[in-house]
Amino acid sequence: MHIIVLGAGVIGVTTAYYLSKSGYNVTVLDRQPGVALETSFANAGQITPGYSSPWAAPGVPFKALKWMFQPHAPLSIQLTGQKFQYEWMLKMLGQCNAERYQINKERMLRLSEHSRTCFDHLREEIEFGFDARQLGTLQIFRTQQQLDAIEKDIQILTAENIPHQLLTAEALLNVEPALKKSKVNLVGGLHLLGDQTGDCHKFTVELAKLCEKRGVNFIFNANIQQIQKTSNTISGVLLKDGQLIQGDQYVIALGSFSRDLLAQIDLKLPVYPLKGYSITTPITDPDAAPISTILDESYKVALTRFDDRIRVGGMAEICGFNRYLDPRREHTLKMVLKQLFPEASDSRETHFWTGFRPTTPDGTPIIGKTQYQNLLTNTGHGTLGWTMSCGSAQLLTDIISNRATAIRTDDLNFSRYL
Repeated sequence: MHIIVLGAGVIGVTTAYYLSKSGYNVTVLDRQPGVALETSFANAGQITPGYSSPWAAPGVPFKALKWMFQPHAPLSIQLTGQKFQYEWMLKMLGQCNAERYQINKERMLRLSEHSRTCFDHLREEIEFGFDARQLGTLQIFRTQQQLDAIEKDIQILTAENIPHQLLTAEALLNVEPALKKSKVNLVGGLHLLGDQTGDCHKFTVELAKLCEKRGVNFIFNANIQQIQKTSNTISGVLLKDGQLIQGDQYVIALGSFSRDLLAQIDLKLPVYPLKGYSITTPITDPDAAPISTILDESYKVALTRFDDRIRVGGMAEICGFNRYLDPRREHTLKMVLKQLFPEASDSRETHFWTGFRPTTPDGTPIIGKTQYQNLLTNTGHGTLGWTMSCGSAQLLTDIISNRATAIRTDDLNFSRYL
C-alpha cells in the first residue's frame, strides 16, 4: 500500500516513520525545502504529558478580558474580520466549563501518556542526539492563588497515575538549584517527574534521515494546489507545478494549514493557527541555567535547557496567519528569563521566532478516519505536537492497518465535530 503524508513537521515525519516500520510505501509532501521548518522549528522543546491541558478552561474568558489590559498577557486577541475566527472562539468558549475541561484534559493526558511510552521505545531504537534530557518539568507558582488552583489538576494526575510532586518554595531548589538566584518570590511548584526535553527540530531532521533509509520518499518545495476526489474517495494531490501525486491512502498532517486545504472537499476542521513565540539564547554560565524545563504559570512561558542554549517559548495570539514578530513579545520572554535565571545567558545574542500552533477548540487533536474512505487526519495538536507525536503516529498506523489500538480513539477523530 502506498500512503501519501501531507506535511513534514514532527507530526508528519513521525507518521511516516511508524507507517514505514509497518511495511508501507510512504511519500511525504511539504512546501518547505526541508523538514520541521514551520511550527516544529523553534518550539519550547518539551515532551510534557503531565502538563497536557486545554487552553479552554474555567475562568479563561474572564482572564482573557483582564489580559487585554496587561502588557505581558499570555493570551491576546486581534480580530481579523474572518468568520472562522469568530466561529472558533465561540466553540472554544463553549469548552470553558468544568465538565468539558475534565473531559478534554483526560483525552489529552490519555494520548500524551501513550505517546510518551511510544517515544521511550523509539528512543531505544535511534542512535542520534537531539539535546535530550529526562529530568521532568517544574511548574512554578508566583501566587498562593495559583498554587491552590492546581488541586483539580493534581486529582486528574493522580487518577491517571502520572508521577508528580507538589513542592514548597524551598523544595524548588532541590529540583532547579539555579532558581536560588531568581529575582522573584515563588510560593511553590508542581514537579512532573516523567516529562522530557530536547530540540524538536533536531529530532525531526534526524528521524527524517532514518525514514529515508527505510525507503520513505520526501518531496520538498511541493506546493499543494488541490486535493482531488471522486465521490467519497481521494484520487490524488495536485501540485501547483502540475504534478499529480497519487496513493492508496492519504494522511493530512499540515498543522494549521490543514483546514484551508480540506475545505476544498467540504471538510471543515476547526483547527486555528494559535500564534506563539520563542527566543533562543546561548548559555554563558551553565551553573546559573535551568537543568530541564520551567513552566511559569503567571506568564504561560516555558524555559527549556538544551545542551548549550536556552529556549524560552510561550504566549498565544488569536490573530490568524499573522507572521509579524512583535517586539513586545520578545521583551516578555527576555523579562521572564532574566527574572528567573538572571546570570544564565547572553540575551544580546537572541534568535526571535514565531510559529502557528494548530489548535482545536477543545485542545484535543483530530486523529483518524474521515468521511472519505482513504483520507485520515493527524492534526490539531496545539502546543503539544512533539509531546503527542509518536503516540498519534502509532495510533494512525494501527487504524490504517485495522489493528486494535493501545488506547481509546473513538473520541479523537473528526466525527466529534459533526
